[in-house]
Amino acid sequence: MAHVLRAFSNGMDGVFIGACHLNECNYVTHGNFNAMNMVLLFKKIMEHIGLNPDRLRMQFMSGAEANVFVESTNSFIKTIKGLGPLGKNEGLDDEALSSKLAQIAKLVPYIKIATKEKLNKRLNQDEYEGYFTKDEIAKLVGETPSYYIQPDKCQACMACARRCPVEAIISAKHEVHVIDQDKCIKCGTCIEVCPTKFSAITKFIGHPAPPPPPEGKRAIVRKSKEKEAA
Repeated sequence: MAHVLRAFSNGMDGVFIGACHLNECNYVTHGNFNAMNMVLLFKKIMEHIGLNPDRLRMQFMSGAEANVFVESTNSFIKTIKGLGPLGKNEGLDDEALSSKLAQIAKLVPYIKIATKEKLNKRLNQDEYEGYFTKDEIAKLVGETPSYYIQPDKCQACMACARRCPVEAIISAKHEVHVIDQDKCIKCGTCIEVCPTKFSAITKFIGHPAPPPPPEGKRAIVRKSKEKEAA
């Protein structure tokens, strides 16, 4: 998905994906099923952000089918020429187009996690059309979760920082931990591993997390000391 987005972000007007015939791949037998599902998903995402999904096409062929390759690429080129430059035909200026593509690019890790089960399924022909619905895509893009470490509850136990798969948690000894929202892939690992006795992490849906405490104001007040003071 990131490769397709990179092509569009770099000014390509269309993306053509060639793949082995289903069930005939010599290497990763499930790879082309996954790619097909990704294309189905991304076409729906393109439609959601206002791009013509015909700008993305996948064709199955073998190395011996030069005629299929030639015919399908020529057909695709004709389609793209008819659509014109990316964004122009859809009524999007360069700034709006870049913003929409950047938004989706940032969500790619989360989208892959959220749709992992569906992306890995081997579909039957009759399942293609309604596999990813418009409502599902709108929710996927518009209700992205954000995670936030509550300063008054964090006890700097390091559990979340150690388990974060992308090292998105800024941690220091005796200081409230902070989630780097630009690095966070919304996997939810932090909230799963945070000890229940602290329950320091909050999940927000559809809107960004609050800003963290500024540097220099992240010192931990141990719960035991709070009790002693009381």
